[in-house]
Amino acid sequence: MPRSFRTRRALQLALTANALRPPRGPRASIPAFFAGWLTAELAPHLLAVTLADSAAHVARRGPRRADRQGLAMAGLSAAGLTALVVSAHRARGAVADALAESLGADYRDRLGHPPDPADLATPWGQLALPFRMRDPHVRRDRDIAYAPGGKRYLLDVHRPREPVRDRPVLLQVHGGAWIVGNKDQQGIPLMLHMARRGWVCVAINYPLSPAARWPEHIVAAKRALAWVRENIADYGGDPSFVAATGGSAGGHLAALLALTPNDAALQPGFAEADTSVQACVPHYGVYDFAATSGSPASAARLRALLARHVVGKDPAEFLDDYIAASPLDRITDKAPPFFVVHGEHDTLVPVREAREFVRRLREASPNPVAYAEIPGAQHAFDLFPSIRSAHVVRGVERFLEWTYARRAGQHPA
Repeated sequence: MPRSFRTRRALQLALTANALRPPRGPRASIPAFFAGWLTAELAPHLLAVTLADSAAHVARRGPRRADRQGLAMAGLSAAGLTALVVSAHRARGAVADALAESLGADYRDRLGHPPDPADLATPWGQLALPFRMRDPHVRRDRDIAYAPGGKRYLLDVHRPREPVRDRPVLLQVHGGAWIVGNKDQQGIPLMLHMARRGWVCVAINYPLSPAARWPEHIVAAKRALAWVRENIADYGGDPSFVAATGGSAGGHLAALLALTPNDAALQPGFAEADTSVQACVPHYGVYDFAATSGSPASAARLRALLARHVVGKDPAEFLDDYIAASPLDRITDKAPPFFVVHGEHDTLVPVREAREFVRRLREASPNPVAYAEIPGAQHAFDLFPSIRSAHVVRGVERFLEWTYARRAGQHPA
């Protein structure tokens, strides 16, 4: 029994250390992500488990016979997990500062419903059961076909339970390295939050590699957007205002949607459809698809993932195809308002990629470009409700409400 306690505490200490300071480099990035992601977002729960396990061990063994090494490791873990909780709370300030910097210090005063203290507080009740993502006030219409082709061309609509009309629309694109994932696995906390507040949210599937080759992914996303324009009014949505969001590969696709409105090359057979979006909120997205920035991490991703499994072409011979798919290289002065969200400790898509994307966007776009670098956050930090993701979700809500109000002429540009 003492050895099992010591083993548990040693494992938890290693996971906590990795979450606090994840190792860098191509070989360590994926293990560091899987080891640190849940630890960072479940730090309050793991802290409670650590304290309870230690107390139970002392109660069983007695103070004199307790495993001192195990208790020492438990103490270090508790200190590290407490630091992770403190870091998670800093997301609130990071988001607030990002919005004030880009939208103006008085941006809250220009919202239709400015946030009250309860809106800005950590929703502890919601976080107690983080994997229970349901809301009785939100209705979900499942598996609607937006194009022929089976389950990869289905979408869900999340909307208020009570009927609504002419409400803004949020289009959610899931991630998964363009290879895995579906509409049920990402963006749920954000969509439930926005639908509860009157938005109509659409989550889409799209074809996955290696069976599908680029640009099938973005073509499908644009087909889904065209479906929204034609049909979302039947679900209470306003087809004139669609914001795009998504994480990782979904962040890439959302950003590319925003930067390639009505691009005929990406709309075969439906070039006449309006595929513009009015705002974009990519989370930990891939922006340097063609590795033109010179980043070693982008170059490694290009060789190991994109060329082999997603695009299937030699980047040297077909570089233009990669550039056409790269948000970093598609920025123009027509870009809509952006709110770019990225984790400080992201080991899958290094944060410097987001910084460069934001820098170029701000140089070119006359519209607001907000950027929140979330303290202590790994990749995919928002898949379920946590302290950190709750503050980010509420910040995204404020950005989208501000953008929608500006679009509707409720406050000056």
